[in-house]
Amino acid sequence: MEPIYSMTALQRNAGEVKAAARDNVVRITEQGMGAYVFCSEDAFERRIAREREDAAYEARLAEAVGRGIADIEAGRYVTSVDEAFARADALRRKSA
Repeated sequence: MEPIYSMTALQRNAGEVKAAARDNVVRITEQGMGAYVFCSEDAFERRIAREREDAAYEARLAEAVGRGIADIEAGRYVTSVDEAFARADALRRKSA
């Protein structure tokens, strides 16, 4: 969970807030409401890299699910283990 500090804490304990911001994104509140985010450049770069990885993973997952739905709609699926082995055997013989 990201650290949360009030604007007053930022003013009175800037060192503590800056120390927390070295490793994390710190949320700064103003009158109890989220107002700002604060972090070191390294923490920012790590966050950007992680978000890029997450976006790429989501894109690959969406593509795989889309292919699965297309296979089901086209009737390319099996409903038992025996059918799966028979289908794999047929595909193996076909490509050999």
